Parts: sequence; structure tokens; C-alpha cells
Amino acid sequence: MTFTNDQNRFLKEWMNFLKIPSVSADPAYKKDVDSAADWVKIALSQAGCPHTEIIKTPGHPIVYGEYLINPSLPTVLVYGHYDVQPPDPIDLWDSPPFEPVIKITELHPEGAVFARGACDDKGQVFMHIKALEVMLSKGPLACNIKFMVEGEEEVGSDHLEDFVKNNKKKLTCDVILISDTGMISKIQPSITTGLRGLSYMEVTITGPDRDLHSGLYGGSVANPINVLCEMIAQLKDDNQRITIPGFYDEVEKLSQEVRNEMAKAPFDENEFKASIGISAVQGEEGYSNEERRTIRPSLDVNGIWGGYTGEGAKTVIPSKAHAKISMRLVPNQDWNKISELFTEYFKSLAPEGVQVGVITHHGGYAYVTPTDTVGYEAAHKAYEDTFGIAPIPIRGGGSIPIVPMFEKELGVKSILMGFGLDSDAIHSPNEHYGIFNFFKGIETIPRFYHHYCELLKNK
Repeated sequence: MTFTNDQNRFLKEWMNFLKIPSVSADPAYKKDVDSAADWVKIALSQAGCPHTEIIKTPGHPIVYGEYLINPSLPTVLVYGHYDVQPPDPIDLWDSPPFEPVIKITELHPEGAVFARGACDDKGQVFMHIKALEVMLSKGPLACNIKFMVEGEEEVGSDHLEDFVKNNKKKLTCDVILISDTGMISKIQPSITTGLRGLSYMEVTITGPDRDLHSGLYGGSVANPINVLCEMIAQLKDDNQRITIPGFYDEVEKLSQEVRNEMAKAPFDENEFKASIGISAVQGEEGYSNEERRTIRPSLDVNGIWGGYTGEGAKTVIPSKAHAKISMRLVPNQDWNKISELFTEYFKSLAPEGVQVGVITHHGGYAYVTPTDTVGYEAAHKAYEDTFGIAPIPIRGGGSIPIVPMFEKELGVKSILMGFGLDSDAIHSPNEHYGIFNFFKGIETIPRFYHHYCELLKNK
């Protein structure tokens, strides 16, 4: 694929961004996260944003920028994040996670950039920065634009809420534009109209006061790893329903009519299975595969450890075992309440002879955005302009906890214009983002601004 000079420059800049290991979860990367914030600030300035600043928080900094023309014009606030997930397990990457490379794949014959953060969210937030540059190269803007790019999204946006609450005037806007989601395919675009909430927990089972010889003590004391596995197994029944008492009490119940409408989105189960290397799907009885991962809550173990995991053998009964467990939630579920219900129930599952510790790391509420707003209509028209086909509204299975907080504190809706694909391996080894998707985003985003301003003008 041949690129223009600007496209080659955009690619080079994007790949330089990806070289910064801005892992927010690991304190060892603190300087790198700060470097990524500096990089975003400079990129915004170079794109033509006249005012940019780095705002310190008790955690990682927020990058803020604004291009203000006239307070009487509509204002769009762009949100994104520059922090990334840890790259582990490193040995499963085909190339180093922070040494971006372009590879040709069957799905991306024009190439895809492989690196941690390529799609989530460095590639997608960088599209917005480059879209600003493209718009300014063609003439004056028709609205005000603000940017808020944070460094803690992957760890729960712990300090963003306080920043938003304390800076409502600074962040005043008419709509929030976010690209941190995906679309159905490179041919069929979609707009995410719903996100699941999240409750993220960590549990510890403690048995004996030290690791024990499994020959001398095996069969006579509770093994924390065995106990932890047995307790986790009781969190779901044979129909894959979560067994926590009260868990489903507030779950949103969608009508069959709504479910039928959502089912119109194209989905091939065989392609889905092949894309992630599995032979069968699994989930809550009575719901389709797509419903299970979008409109229904879920519970998954994200990590489990304890005992000896080094080379060779070491016959011990460990003193402790640990697991990290996340629950994806749907509208009406309160993540604080769910965290409390989980804690109470999980502790009740413990047998005598062990102690249970439960920590709530972070969480957030589910979000549904209406499809009858000017912002949604503008996004719909923008995709139609550049893809030549109308986008389909879909619910997403992931979580962006700050989205419902934005609406609560700022009183405006968020439009989720994602350009990633399910196959991009976000949060996994070999994360990547198609070059087609990257440039299609830069092409489509300016169309959103055009239609948004025109629709408001004619309203």
C-alpha cells in the first residue's frame, strides 16, 4: 500500500508513541507514563492545538488541550487515554511489545501495527489528534474542541472523577467523543451504544503460617490453592449462572423485540471461534453468544497464583493462594453493591482452617447512550460518508467506567466512535491495529464535526 507523505509521517509518529512503555498498573513504569503524557502534549501542540497543559494528579497526569473559537459555538470534548495494559506474558509476543512493527496479515493486507497500545488506546486517541491537524489544514474549525487524555484508564481512572468534579467549567461541552471501542468489521461499521460496568476484586486464601512439606503435612491441612479453586468453582452453577445471592436482582431485562433488533448485527459463530482458536463457545444458558458478552453480566478469573511455579519440583503446601476476579455488569447494577455481595458470599464459601481476604480494586457503572441525539446522528452520517454503508448500533462488552461519570458530572452524552476490531488482541499478546482502520478513523472523525455542527445549525 502506498502512503502519502503525511500518512508516512503519521505512521512514524504513531509508532514513536507506541515505543513508550506507559504501563499505569506497574509503579516501575512511572517515568515512562510521565513521558507518554509529555508526548501527547507535544503532539497536540504540533497538530495545531493552541493551548495544552499537563495537569498533575495524585496518580498519573492528565493532558488537557483546547482549541476555542467562540463560546457561542458548540464544543466537543475528546476523551482518550495514553496508558496501556501490562505486556505480560512477554514470551507469547511474536515481536517485542514496545518495539512496534508493521506486519501483513490475512485480515490486514495493507498492514497492521503490532505493539502494546496499538489499538487500546494510543492508536485511537492519536487518530483524534491527527484529525485536528487535518481539519486545520483545510480551513477554520466550525466548533470548539477540547481534549482530555488521561493516564489511568487501565487502572480504573482513580483520579479522573475528582478532576472532572473540580473542573466542570473548564470541561463544559455539548458532547463527548470517545474512540476506545470497536466496530463489526472493516466493511460494516458500527456505533457502540452500550458498555458493561465492572467490579474488580482480589482474593487471598491463607492457611498455615508458612509453606509446608507436602509429604509431612499433605492430607492433614487445608491447602490454600485447593481451597481457592473449590471456592471459585462455586461462583457459577452448571448453567453458567453466577451464584452470588442478589447478583441478578437489578439486572436490566431487555424485551424480546430489542433482543431481536440487536440480533440483526452480522455474526458468524464459526468465524468467531476460529478467530480466537476455540472449538466451542460457553456461557449462560438461554442467551446467544453475542448477548452473553454484551447485555448479560459475567464473572471471570483474571489471574490465579500461589505456591511454587519455578523450574523443576518443590513439594510444598503453600501458605497463601491468590486470585483476581472481575465481574462485568449491566445497566441498573451498582458496582459498589455487587462488590459487597461478592465479598460476603465469597467469605461464606470458605471451609474451616483458612482465612479469607477480599480487596475491591475498582469498578464502574454500565452505560447506554440513546440513538436519538444529534451526536449519534452525526456519528451515523460520518461513518456512512466514509464507509459507504450505514453503521449498526451495537452494545459493547467492555467497560469504560468514566463514561457514566461524565454524564453524571457534566450532564452530556458520550458518543463511542470506535474503529478497532475484535481480532485486535487488546489486553493480549500481539495486540495490533490495522493501518486501514487508523487512517479510516482520521478520515471519519472530521466528518463527525461537520455533521454535528450542521445538524445543530439546522435544528
